[in-house]
Amino acid sequence: MTMTIDRRAFAKGMAGAAVATGAFALAGCSDGGGSASGSTAGADASSGATYKIGVLQLTEHAALDAANEGFVEALDDSGIDYTIEQQNAQNDQSACQTIAQTLVNDGCDLILAIGTPAAQAVAGATTDIPVVGTAITDFAASGLVDSNDAPGGNLTGSSDMNPVADQIDLLHELLPDAKTVGLLYCTAESNSDIQIEMASEELEAVGLTGVEYTVSSSNEIQSVVESMVGQVDAIYVPTDNTISAAMTQVASIANEAKIPTICGEVGEVEAGGLASVSINYEELGYRAGEMAVQILTEGADPAEMAIETMSASECDLVYNQETADQIGVDVSALAAEGGEDVSAS
Repeated sequence: MTMTIDRRAFAKGMAGAAVATGAFALAGCSDGGGSASGSTAGADASSGATYKIGVLQLTEHAALDAANEGFVEALDDSGIDYTIEQQNAQNDQSACQTIAQTLVNDGCDLILAIGTPAAQAVAGATTDIPVVGTAITDFAASGLVDSNDAPGGNLTGSSDMNPVADQIDLLHELLPDAKTVGLLYCTAESNSDIQIEMASEELEAVGLTGVEYTVSSSNEIQSVVESMVGQVDAIYVPTDNTISAAMTQVASIANEAKIPTICGEVGEVEAGGLASVSINYEELGYRAGEMAVQILTEGADPAEMAIETMSASECDLVYNQETADQIGVDVSALAAEGGEDVSAS
């Protein structure tokens, strides 16, 4: 992992010193659809402030779950008092809009939006309540902010813009004989459009041909992946929420056909993909949590808070040895480079 471990350990130590006389805050869910959690009180306990935080997560999969956990961890480490309402839209766009409006009506002090469609729904529901987004590829290109350097409104956050070039280099390194790469993504996700455009350019730069294979919903994944068999030498999957949530299905078909899959993030590799240079989503969520604390306790203005990003050097090289053995790809070089085998995770 990256150096973030040390920084978190320091933060936990500081928070621990601050919570000696704290109380526990817990909130239920207004509509019965979410789960509740809380925080020990800390540095601002003497002020009596308890912050009401709403969370809208697009869907359940490893990356978004990790971002959520990192966000909560940052809140806990800060020592603030808070109640939190956790809501999950199960990848339903209309549910995103309904939940976003509910959180606004509930009078949250701040809303966390996890995933681009979730953030778009919350942005459409309020221009007053501070919103922090995470696991969003490009805030500006998705119409969420004026610019990534100067958001200009009530929304900011942390971006999971992938090191796409490094991922394509990884594909080329592991699969030197590959000629045609299938680009698998959902057309309903603007975050995927951005990554696929970048991947296509990178593939062309190294002399490979990229062919797009798209789905509009999870119901189409099986048939689309099956159509790739015999047509492509490898598959590239970006950080696409629809594909990520169904990655075990994708991997089952691809691995049986011995088609290697290079992935946008570690959760997809854990689900059966071959390898990735992956954003650390827990750290990504943690950074969003730090931004939320600054907004709540220091009066930081989202309009002036640049979107946080992670560099390729902060990302994790991961591979799945079980998948490699099944499809017959040698990944020993990745182990030698310090990569992590996540097949047993």
